[in-house]
Amino acid sequence: MIFLQRVTKRFGSHSEALSQVSLKIDPGVMAFITGPSGAGKSTLLRLIAGLERPTRGRLRVNGFDLDQLSARDIPQFRRSIGLVFQDHRLLYDRPVYDNIALPLEIMGYRRPEIRRRVRAALDKVGLLQREGARPQTLSAGEQQRVGIARAIVHRPSLLLADEPTGNLDPALSREILALFADFNRIGMTALVASHDQELVERMPHPVLHLEDGRIEARARQEAGA
Repeated sequence: MIFLQRVTKRFGSHSEALSQVSLKIDPGVMAFITGPSGAGKSTLLRLIAGLERPTRGRLRVNGFDLDQLSARDIPQFRRSIGLVFQDHRLLYDRPVYDNIALPLEIMGYRRPEIRRRVRAALDKVGLLQREGARPQTLSAGEQQRVGIARAIVHRPSLLLADEPTGNLDPALSREILALFADFNRIGMTALVASHDQELVERMPHPVLHLEDGRIEARARQEAGA
């Protein structure tokens, strides 16, 4: 579950990226965050991912109180989430397989289990035959699929995606969002930030709209519904 109560994030002495944001997203829900550039979408996701701390307010994700999370609990919390970025953040000096295996290696998984999980993740995103390819030889859509496979290879309960379709054409964008919907159908909670209102409106999921660091509207249905 994601729970924010009157969360404010301030950078510097005057700039508030988020102001008094409250929301609740229940386990197993897929929801979108929309809004123009600079509205606070990325900041909200970084707070939920534990990459930033709130200036004020209460923030609880997957049973962890992130506004007071201790340093020793951060690794355990990070294992419960997967992150997808617009720019992929792939390692171009390593093949696809190694890019996806990296989180599991950091977590201390044994090689047979790493191989099983990496191949399963590649199969889910339709890239099982490209495990030996270098990322720079892949299309933009394939690179994004590698990023998604890396994010879900450790089977997180929560998937966070920041503008995952920002560099893709409409057809590829729909394919990527369909992948998130597939993961959601098997029980994964998913929160996706996107500025593409038209694309989001085609998806049958709750939408939270941000303007100037505040949630201005909740479209269709509440995210916790």
